[in-house]
Amino acid sequence: MYLTGGATAVLEGWRESTIDIDVRFEPDSEEPLRRISELKEELAVNIELASPLDFLPELPGWRERSRFRFREGNLEVFDFDLYSQALSKLERGFQLDLEDVANMVKGGELKPDRLLELFEAIEDELFRFPVVSPRALRASVETLAA
Repeated sequence: MYLTGGATAVLEGWRESTIDIDVRFEPDSEEPLRRISELKEELAVNIELASPLDFLPELPGWRERSRFRFREGNLEVFDFDLYSQALSKLERGFQLDLEDVANMVKGGELKPDRLLELFEAIEDELFRFPVVSPRALRASVETLAA
C-alpha cells in the first residue's frame, strides 16, 4: 500500500492533520479494499483510492524512490515517491500543497533540479492528462528549481 498526499505530510510532521487519507494498492486486491471500507466507517475518516498516477504520467523509478514505512502481516506500507507527489501537488497548486513541497525541499527529501529532470522525462506524455497545463506545471517546477 502506498500512502500519498496529506497522509505523508502528517506522518512527516509537515502538518498536523489531513481531511482524507489517499492510498494506492499494488497489486489491486479485494481483501484490502474491503478492509479499507470497514476502517473508513470504524475510524470515521475519508479514505480515497488516489495517487499521483491518477493525475500525471508515471515517473521513471517511482517505486524505487517510494519509502518503506512498516509491515503489518502481509501488507507493506510505503510513502508514494515524493517526486511524484511534489509534481502532483505543484500541478494542483493549492496553498497547503505548495507548503508541503516547500517542506520536502527544506527537509532535503526533494532536490529541485532532480524534480525538473523527472518532469522533463514525462513532459511529452502530459497530453494524456488534458486537465494538466504542461506549460504551467513546467513554470512551477522551474520556479522551484531556480
